[in-house]
Amino acid sequence: MTGFTKFGSVVLPMLIAFAVVWLIGPHMIRFLKARKAQQTERDDGPKSHLGKTGTPNMGGLMILAGLLAGSLVMAPAHPEVIPVLILTVGFGIVGFADDFIKSAKKRSDGLSVKQKMAFQVAIALIYAWYVTHIHQIPLSMKVPFASGMVLDFGRVGNVLLFLFVAVATVNGTNFTDGVDGLSSSVTTAVALFFTVAALLTGSGTASAGAAMIGALLGFLLYNCHPAQIFMGDTGSLALGGFVVGMAYMMQLPLFIPIVGFIYMLEVISVIIQVLYFKKTHGKRFFRMAPIHHHFELGGWSETRVTTTFTVITMILCAAGLTALWW
Repeated sequence: MTGFTKFGSVVLPMLIAFAVVWLIGPHMIRFLKARKAQQTERDDGPKSHLGKTGTPNMGGLMILAGLLAGSLVMAPAHPEVIPVLILTVGFGIVGFADDFIKSAKKRSDGLSVKQKMAFQVAIALIYAWYVTHIHQIPLSMKVPFASGMVLDFGRVGNVLLFLFVAVATVNGTNFTDGVDGLSSSVTTAVALFFTVAALLTGSGTASAGAAMIGALLGFLLYNCHPAQIFMGDTGSLALGGFVVGMAYMMQLPLFIPIVGFIYMLEVISVIIQVLYFKKTHGKRFFRMAPIHHHFELGGWSETRVTTTFTVITMILCAAGLTALWW
């Protein structure tokens, strides 16, 4: 692949995805408002968030539209984007079902935990079969800071670990979506890491990564504080699918805890909060979990939370690129 071809394989899908999201944004916001697909905030959350009730939800549809438009244009030349789309769109559909139920029932809960888990596992297994049988890419994992070292736990072990990584990452991106622009900004940095990694390793998934960057940048025009629209589970679950999809296509799932540290931190904060609450019979370790709410209740503005978490992610993504060739 020539330098110009590499350049075009990322710039074109990024621009297409950005343009699609930017153009459909106002129409999508009006459409969702008219259908009363609106956010329902928890009463026990930060009081500043109560004013968000009524803000259009399901904005993840915009992200998916941009991603599909940018990626499918490149699919004939770079078929590696297809499995990434399978996992991203598949998880996005699960999120859409969850959002739709919340909107229809006017409540904060949609699909049950068991239902979400079952759908996610089924979609993940489809992706695993496609990657290993169509693209002949094993589910083994490259080790960070150990160039050439690969962990392989056998067919069954790799699949089980893959399912764990998929579910854990999706929960992480889901928990990260709680402050204006937070999940969009953090994942833009993560998508940039995987896009650069794909370019440097010659993976065709670079086009999907670039399309996601464009889609998220377009979405941030409407999702930055004060947000005009939220991505909802449609978007947050799709982002988790994207991160896992990109990682496994390049055998980089062990890099997710590095570049996706914020996702991991959000999940761990919830686990600690729940366990501590049960252990102490009602006391809280954090002011509120996920941890971004802890900082909000400590006086941080939403903009400060988003900026700080994004900067941390950018630094760790640089470390991730170093770990790839160390």
